[in-house]
Amino acid sequence: MKIGGFKVGDFVVKDVGGKRALILDCKNCVYSASLAEDHHCRFHAIKLLQELEADKIVLAEVYERVYEELQTKMLMEIANFSQKIAIEGVWSYNHLGKPSKECEQYFPERHQMVVRIANDLLSYDPLLSYLTLLQELRKEEEKFRVAGPAYVACTEPYVATLVELKNRFESMLIIIRARKILTELNELPDLVSVYKSLLEADIKPSFIGSKLSFAGIENFELLDEYQIKESTTQIMSDPNKVEKLYFINPPEYSLAPDLYFVYSKTKEIVSSYKPGRTSLSTVATSRRYFERLYESTIKEVAAYNKIAISPDDMSSLAKVVARYSVGYGILEILLNDRKITDVYIDSPIGSRPIYIVHSDYGQCQTNITFTENEANSLISKLRAMSSRPFDEAHPVLDFDLPDMETRVAVIGPPLSPSNSAFAFRLHKMTPWTLEQFIDVNYLNPLAAGLLSFFIDMQATTLIAGSRGSGKTSLLQAVMLEIPQNTRIITQEDTLELPITYLKEIGFSIQRLKTRSPISVSITETEVDPAEALRTALRLGDSALVIGEVRSKEAKVLYEAMRVGAAGNVVLGTIHADSAYSVWDRVVNDLGVPTTSFKATDLIIVARPIRFKGSLSKHRRIVEITEIKKHWNEDPSREGGLLEIMTYDAAKDTLELMEDNLKESELFQKIQKTSGLSVSDIWAEIRLRSSAKLFLVEQKNSLTLPTLLEAEHTSYCSSKLLLMKELMIEEEGKVNYEQLLGQWKNWVTTTVIPDVQKTKSVMKKKDE
Repeated sequence: MKIGGFKVGDFVVKDVGGKRALILDCKNCVYSASLAEDHHCRFHAIKLLQELEADKIVLAEVYERVYEELQTKMLMEIANFSQKIAIEGVWSYNHLGKPSKECEQYFPERHQMVVRIANDLLSYDPLLSYLTLLQELRKEEEKFRVAGPAYVACTEPYVATLVELKNRFESMLIIIRARKILTELNELPDLVSVYKSLLEADIKPSFIGSKLSFAGIENFELLDEYQIKESTTQIMSDPNKVEKLYFINPPEYSLAPDLYFVYSKTKEIVSSYKPGRTSLSTVATSRRYFERLYESTIKEVAAYNKIAISPDDMSSLAKVVARYSVGYGILEILLNDRKITDVYIDSPIGSRPIYIVHSDYGQCQTNITFTENEANSLISKLRAMSSRPFDEAHPVLDFDLPDMETRVAVIGPPLSPSNSAFAFRLHKMTPWTLEQFIDVNYLNPLAAGLLSFFIDMQATTLIAGSRGSGKTSLLQAVMLEIPQNTRIITQEDTLELPITYLKEIGFSIQRLKTRSPISVSITETEVDPAEALRTALRLGDSALVIGEVRSKEAKVLYEAMRVGAAGNVVLGTIHADSAYSVWDRVVNDLGVPTTSFKATDLIIVARPIRFKGSLSKHRRIVEITEIKKHWNEDPSREGGLLEIMTYDAAKDTLELMEDNLKESELFQKIQKTSGLSVSDIWAEIRLRSSAKLFLVEQKNSLTLPTLLEAEHTSYCSSKLLLMKELMIEEEGKVNYEQLLGQWKNWVTTTVIPDVQKTKSVMKKKDE
């Protein structure tokens, strides 16, 4: 069976992301696989579209050329137009002139011209067909001016036919978009260049599912450019889009033919290896092993086929093979960009590009379109790695990718009616520090000093805010203010805290993992959060860090705090937008008695701010509130919420509510339990504030971003505490001004030279 001259096996119409894709197998085609550059290829596509409906066209060869809906619609209009005028017979007798013997002498030439325009050229070269029509029309109009009435009478039906064809041509998208270019030229242009601009294809290697689009890139403003592994990343601004554009250009999308051949043969050889559950779960440690294995295979394939390949090309190609075999494909590039916080692939997959959230540019549309085949392959890999089900009875799969420091949530039918969708949350490899937050104006130095002091004084603290407000990042930062001689127990359902890193820089931490909050099915291998918390309270005197207070574990937590079983500082996050809404959620939603809620000392509220209605969001701490103890039912109505610092958007800073401090019960409690006077407390807060600001100033003046990383800031904080302890032992009191001076001198002479040396070594290594 043939359609449009094609055997049915040469093409297929598939549903891709809810759109009909006409996929043509061009591997054995004698013509080039390009609708813009080869009129034979264009003719065959138009002939198929006369009998099939499609939303996009894919020409599959070594590289796939993908023509999206706009380009396909242009060709579909030509196909429909060609069919209609053939049925109407525009080259028939009555369309060529007045039916008389005097006029019939012109008919053969006119018939030949109309057939050439409306039949011979239209499906091969619609632009040339249109230009030929315009030339014929101009020629007849010139004759009208000089010919006599007899010729005019003979020719009027023919001119009317040409005008009708012209009007119908000019209603088609391809002519509308090309008309301005064509009508400005005095002679026939190189139409291939015009077709290239009108029928622009997205090109990708056939072995890769995802499609990259670079359409319109010449019209965008380049905002930023950097490298992620071997791939170039560009952030663009489109003047007609609210969101920014995130473009990547991996090396595998521009492989030379010889390298592509070597890749294909290598892939065939290694495809017989099927990683099992054990090897998949240890991809991070075995990745280099696979790359070496593939590199050896690539060398053998190249030698056997007498293809010259450099060591660098072998190494680069081995990484590509690993990425698309034991790795996560093109997603791996996104997951390696640690400026990205979230990656979203919405259903139906293939209908829209992948979206990301960038730490500097907010939500961005990428130039990557994922495919359903890739999605199914990834789901199979996640099921094998997690040992968890994913089907209609279990439409949610929630899992940590340990080698990527990323959390992935997959949803499928019936929860997601239009098939599977993915959300990836990238964890910061190193924790945020209060110094880094000062540097980006998330909070000011005074607020940082205040929080550092309260954590050291074992204040029970909840960090509130919406998703994306920086709750977990702030939790990590205040964790670093816990003295390193304190043991810490963390409890998380989503593993977002960088525990391994914190252990490496000197913290004593025990992590507890509880059942995921979005799991549809309950498995016996996952521990209930409330039961895990009871266990944590039996693990000895430790600071307790709860990733997020969500449900019934809140009752256990507050009961423990109320009776003193927690024994040390307690930290946690919660979804709420004010101190009052924290109380409302904890008491009214989570069922914690008001008397137990009073065990909370501090509530810190973070929020994304849009200054003056701008589209850009800037994360800020907007409220530091003390929970007083002497109220009964409603903390707002009875004065139970004491604002210590509040955010002023006009000044973009947190301001200290000095008058409120006179009513602070927390400060009074600290005075009683520590023996510090009010002046001592503020001297301590100012010391911490000044120390953190000094590190920020040194980082900026010396261009040393790593100075504010946790390994250095926690080292500096510990040294400050040790120097203070020594001063107390030797002098019986603290001279805060002298202590700060000694500490600054130590930082300048000891820490900064080490950081500069490391920076120099890393720079040479990169070169």
